[in-house]
Amino acid sequence: MNTVTSDDRNEDARPLIACHECDLMQREGFVPPGGTLRCCRCRAVLYRRRGRGFERALAFALAACVLWLISNAFPIVGLAVNGDLVETTLIGAVRVLYRDGMWPLAGLIFVTTILMPALQALGTVWLLLPLYLNRRPWRADAVFRLLRVARNWGMTEVLMLGLLVAVVKLAHIASVVTGPALWSLAALMLLLVAASSAFDERAMWMRIEGSPRGMPADTPLAGRTAAASGICVCHDCGLSTRGTLHHDHLLCPRCGARLHLRKPASLSRTWAYLIAAAILYVPANLLPVMNTSSLFGAQKDTIMSGVAYLWHSGSWPLAIIVFIASIAVPMLKILAIGYLAATANLRMTQRSVQRARIYRIVELVGRWSMLDIYVIAVLVALVQFSAMATIEAGPAAIAFGAVVVLTMFAAMSFDPRLIWDSAPPREERP
Repeated sequence: MNTVTSDDRNEDARPLIACHECDLMQREGFVPPGGTLRCCRCRAVLYRRRGRGFERALAFALAACVLWLISNAFPIVGLAVNGDLVETTLIGAVRVLYRDGMWPLAGLIFVTTILMPALQALGTVWLLLPLYLNRRPWRADAVFRLLRVARNWGMTEVLMLGLLVAVVKLAHIASVVTGPALWSLAALMLLLVAASSAFDERAMWMRIEGSPRGMPADTPLAGRTAAASGICVCHDCGLSTRGTLHHDHLLCPRCGARLHLRKPASLSRTWAYLIAAAILYVPANLLPVMNTSSLFGAQKDTIMSGVAYLWHSGSWPLAIIVFIASIAVPMLKILAIGYLAATANLRMTQRSVQRARIYRIVELVGRWSMLDIYVIAVLVALVQFSAMATIEAGPAAIAFGAVVVLTMFAAMSFDPRLIWDSAPPREERP
């Protein structure tokens, strides 16, 4: 893929854009089809130009809608013991957790594996199908913002890995029968990723508005930050808007998102979420995450004992994955976000590029901590053989789910532009 920085070409005719991570105003460089435009200071991706992405994104999203129906209508996996077959669907796993009193866990799984993937597929179709038919989508601003939320919280890929871990564990109990929804979920995951990758947001807004919005090319602001110039950058659609320095509760004129020079109370909210996550991390790892009852007695398993079980049963690759996703990643996320917040509080000027990379990594890996929650949901839904064996979610499951959500909220609350506020606009370059 071709990669250029925004100052690779210095023609004054090119419009000015502001980086959504470091806030630097810079002239937009030429991006070839399939290329990527990166910020010349922090190396954040400013724009990816998709070649014929409209048609592909629409086709992927339409197929995803069909596969979502199959994935939720048919069983995912079944467990056969002594002639008895217990099968579960996604909504069935949610129902079992709700019945057992684990409604916070049931709600989290419903939102991340059923609701958000549906909104992602339907939102893409809602926006692109009218444009394909040369019509303007109704309420494109609200649907666009909803689509971005659905992308952040839809976790089909993590669910698939969780199903793989659950199948390995169940194979030691009884015969595992894969259902049609397991394969449709795998295809749904690939289609949602493909639709998201092919979706060109800038091209969509240009089709809706007829011409791109942005700062005029003759505006003498290149090399300064947007905030210092009284310009707000929309974090949803990327539009730069003037005259917001003394206005409260201003909305983006294009997508309707709330505009701000910096996220309100960013550090305070980040610390609040982070401290709550750090407190809950202790019971999440010490208390039992699953309670197993069988003819041979009762057993309480923690997250670490589940890792040990996978290791001793010979599934050491999965044991390493579960350890990293469920134990190491949450702890490292807490430390990383704490480091970013502390250095922003101290207005540290060194290592800005490295801190920006840490922020992107934290955003990228945050969702994978949900792995153990999905494993628990499948095991609880399937291992229900009355007197023979039953599995129930333990109190640590709710605590662990809260840790995952709180660390994601902490990362979303942190404003990456605070990393660069104490540094001169062109001081550091990668």
